[in-house]
Amino acid sequence: MRNLTFAFLAAGAMATASPAQAEPVTLVALGDSLTQGYGLPPEEGLVPQLQAWLAAQGRDVTVVNAGVSGDTTAGGLARLGWTLTPDVDAIIVTLGGNDLLRGLDPANSRANLDAILKDVTARGLPVLLIGLPAPGNYGPDYKAAFDAIYPELAAQYGALLLPDFFAPLGPASDPAALAAFMQPDGIHPSAEGVARIVDGMGPTVLELLDRVPAQN
Repeated sequence: MRNLTFAFLAAGAMATASPAQAEPVTLVALGDSLTQGYGLPPEEGLVPQLQAWLAAQGRDVTVVNAGVSGDTTAGGLARLGWTLTPDVDAIIVTLGGNDLLRGLDPANSRANLDAILKDVTARGLPVLLIGLPAPGNYGPDYKAAFDAIYPELAAQYGALLLPDFFAPLGPASDPAALAAFMQPDGIHPSAEGVARIVDGMGPTVLELLDRVPAQN
């Protein structure tokens, strides 16, 4: 009887402890239409494919889709406060594409991303910053100023960095190769393109998750 009582007590203790132990890590993906999954069925967007990839690696992670189509770095900054709820453990920031499409001043884009990273790091959250190289049609000075934003801010705040969201699709110097993985608009990746992007970013996302403090 004493052994049976001990077994019940042990089982109760395990049941009490298991919810906290089983609680998944919450990862927020803050971005624009590239994050939101523009033009794709919901299950084929970046966030669902990333969550499935992480699950296949044995990671218990809830990836929150905080992508808003058309958002600029200013828009991402404006909604950061209510995006970072107390349950968030880490964040991926993929913003700047719409700044480029509109030809916005790189100084403003830098200031917005700086403010985002400052807030995130002040909360003690590990962050992965994903960049987008500027096209050459705005001139070499614009391109140099914009392209410098991501590596310099990542170094300043100790963030993980992927310099080019589209790098897993192939070199930008080969538009025909890239087109095979893009939607007809030439801006957003197809489902297959997203899969390649997720495969490319996945190892760095795992590194990001390894920076999340162990949950008690």
